[in-house]
Amino acid sequence: MISVRLDKELEEKLNRLSALTKRPKSFFIKEALREYLDDILDALEAQRRVDEKKRELITLDEMKKLLNV
Repeated sequence: MISVRLDKELEEKLNRLSALTKRPKSFFIKEALREYLDDILDALEAQRRVDEKKRELITLDEMKKLLNV
């Protein structure tokens, strides 16, 4: 269990969304956190790949040819 303090504006938005959709606030908190964490992890993975010393790069034309596009 985790507790989080929200600023007033964010809490009001969450309350309004919850009331309009008749969904619990926890639903939106979990969804927002899931999306955010996925985005951060994707960005970190992309950065790791950029920093990788032994990587093979291909041109856009080469990729199109491989994909038959």
